[in-house]
Amino acid sequence: MFRAATLTEIPDKSRSSPTLAIVGRPNVGKSTLFNRLIGSRRAIVGDEPGITRDRLYGEAEWRGRWLRVVDTGGIIPEDKDFIPSEILRQAKVALDEASAIVMVVDGRSEIAAPDFELARLLNRCGKPLFLAVNKIDTDKQQPLADDFHRLGIRRLFPVAAENGRGLDELLDAILEVLPAGETSTEGTENTEEREEHAPAETRVAIIGHPNVGKSTLLNRLTGTSRAIVSPVPGTTRDAVDEVVERDGRRFRFIDTAGIRRKGKTHLMAEKLSVVMARKHLEAADVALLVIDATEGVSALDAAIAGYAHESGRSVIILVNKWDLVVSGQQKAGRQTKAARMQESKRPADRAAYEQRLRYALKFLNYAPVLFVSAEKGTGVEKILPTLEIVAAERRKRISTAEMNRFLEHVDFERASVPMRQRVKIYYLTQAEVAPPTFILFTDRKVKLHFSYQRFLENQIRHAFGFVGTPIWIKNRASD
Repeated sequence: MFRAATLTEIPDKSRSSPTLAIVGRPNVGKSTLFNRLIGSRRAIVGDEPGITRDRLYGEAEWRGRWLRVVDTGGIIPEDKDFIPSEILRQAKVALDEASAIVMVVDGRSEIAAPDFELARLLNRCGKPLFLAVNKIDTDKQQPLADDFHRLGIRRLFPVAAENGRGLDELLDAILEVLPAGETSTEGTENTEEREEHAPAETRVAIIGHPNVGKSTLLNRLTGTSRAIVSPVPGTTRDAVDEVVERDGRRFRFIDTAGIRRKGKTHLMAEKLSVVMARKHLEAADVALLVIDATEGVSALDAAIAGYAHESGRSVIILVNKWDLVVSGQQKAGRQTKAARMQESKRPADRAAYEQRLRYALKFLNYAPVLFVSAEKGTGVEKILPTLEIVAAERRKRISTAEMNRFLEHVDFERASVPMRQRVKIYYLTQAEVAPPTFILFTDRKVKLHFSYQRFLENQIRHAFGFVGTPIWIKNRASD
């Protein structure tokens, strides 16, 4: 019925494909409809109202034509609280971009005053407007949809987003009023041609615990108000992504929900957002690990860093809110007594702070550290150049001949490994990139001693770099 778009299939739809905005009150099934149209669980869905907050974008194909679909948070027009008003602001951006609008209502509930207010607001937009009366699962429930004609929206369609019922008629009607955009083509030849011309894209996940400034950083990097920013921890739930181009290179930044400890997540939406954040991290090439300078490195920060390291993501550490430390408004957090004495002699000393950070995150000794202020913009200009370097290092490949010339000059006697756990090395080859993976051929198949592996990794880094990326070394017995 619906076909999800893969990265190699998607044309540059930001310019060529019409945009369809999905709007409505909270908990009427907008995200379920969005997920159904794009063919994946991109948006978090649950029974709790108000789960979606930021705008979410996806691509869908219907009858050979591409659509750019936008999911919005639940709109309550007259609610003046901060987060509902920010959701409305985000939704208005989606409405301005839209070529057509689908208002979703819950067919099993009564029409409420906010429905009339929202319908009036959407009618004033002057764009093709469709009413999707959701949760009409059977023919017997069809009469429930008739009452919604009172909203004054002529194009009304009973649908069930959960199982796809009625969506074909809705999409056919939408395509009739939309301008012709990109058409999808089937076949190997066309797919290969797209792959050749597809621009290289580096996926960058912004990770960290709640309220460290991830959404502020995304907005600063993209020069937009793409993500809702508030002092309330856990404001971001769905992962929000935006593309930035620099010198012909594309970076897709993904602002993930703040990762908390299992015992600290209570609402189902929070639990799902943490799971989704982990999944988006694992799908990324590079992780920007955001640390709050005023708090220092916590055990949770170290755990989040461990997720990135163990999954083979390249890592850049961003010490955010550094301006507060430099100005003396707040002291750098989590210091020992000796560190506090040292800090009193050298206030806001980056070298001293980085030394403490490196000690707390020893396993990320390969990751560059940048001191930034996402709110003020200081230091942020260094992020994209560093990303370019790290992305290139992640995909670096060293020839087997060069690796073996390197091996000849390594003094393995310096490795502090017990004699019984040492192995005789025949040769070393790089098997994969992203992350760089090396196969060590030895006289026997044993698990390499930790010290031996760390020594070899350090020697490889000293000779070839691999800045910002973990190195994996596997042992294989030579036949």
